Amino acid sequence: MGHRARTRRAVTTVALLAVTATASLAAGCTGGRGAVEDGRGQLRTPAESPAERPAESPGTGERSAAAGSVLAVKIDNVLAARPQTGLDSADIVYAEQVEGGLSRLMAVYATRLPKAVGPVRSARESDLELLRQFDRPTLAFSGAQGKLMPLIDKAPLDGRTPEEVTDAYYRGTDKPAPHNLYLRPDRLSAPAPGAAALTTGFRFGAAPEGGVRQTTHTVRYPAARFTFTWSADRDRWLVSMDGTPTVTTDGRRVAPATVVVQYVKVRKSAFRDFLGNNTPYTETVGSGKATVLRDGRAHEVRWSRARATEGTEFTTGSGAPVNFAEGQVWVVFQKAS
Repeated sequence: MGHRARTRRAVTTVALLAVTATASLAAGCTGGRGAVEDGRGQLRTPAESPAERPAESPGTGERSAAAGSVLAVKIDNVLAARPQTGLDSADIVYAEQVEGGLSRLMAVYATRLPKAVGPVRSARESDLELLRQFDRPTLAFSGAQGKLMPLIDKAPLDGRTPEEVTDAYYRGTDKPAPHNLYLRPDRLSAPAPGAAALTTGFRFGAAPEGGVRQTTHTVRYPAARFTFTWSADRDRWLVSMDGTPTVTTDGRRVAPATVVVQYVKVRKSAFRDFLGNNTPYTETVGSGKATVLRDGRAHEVRWSRARATEGTEFTTGSGAPVNFAEGQVWVVFQKAS
């Protein structure tokens, strides 16, 4: 761990020097050591630096994922990154607001691992609190702001970047950098840990009573938009982003069984991008309102998460637990009014 921290400090220094040399091009937070994003997630310096140390084989290296750990992957969600790969295989997809009012996704895998996931992008401070609900999860990401890296190092998770595990990542040819970095999940987590690793507090079963019939629901960020449209034929909510149907690279429509719009506090963090724009911090510990979409109906409920190490409970006005439909769950964090 000491070698890892020293390596990261050294690389951070190199990255900062590179940024200084290319200040006229840079804006935003780092998307990998030596790479800088502008307010729209575009790379303004060369691609990530070469590997700093040899890759380790899954299950044998000192950094291999803990048994029973979920795999969480930070996924790019600007227009240039779409369509994404492997998004339909995730058990849970979290959507959060980032700099410039844009959005970024975190896909969580436990029951099955696709052959590839991506494009992979950088982590945010909010991710650390969100991931505390899992038992030492593996976090795949392309990098983070230099000042955030020490917090990631100390967090109870297994952070894996392209510099550390070179054989787990590759550059695709379908999109320009930095929107073409992909992960081979089986190089980090093999086999899939199973549903028991999803310690989210989510419950699955019969639909709660009541609710209002609703066939479409839209969540708006300052510079991004998610729309969920109910398909009675598929018994799923069809996802659209920024007005365009969301499909994966193999042409599959992304269609979760349950969508949760969770109203949370979004505040300023201690971090800023290169231009001085503050990075939003999404608070996922606490309580508040939520809208649960399932079976073509909308249910207004309450959410509660007392501690970061616990999952999130969803209850009706009477305090009864709210069940989700079996299948993929999307959780979209929206700023409470």
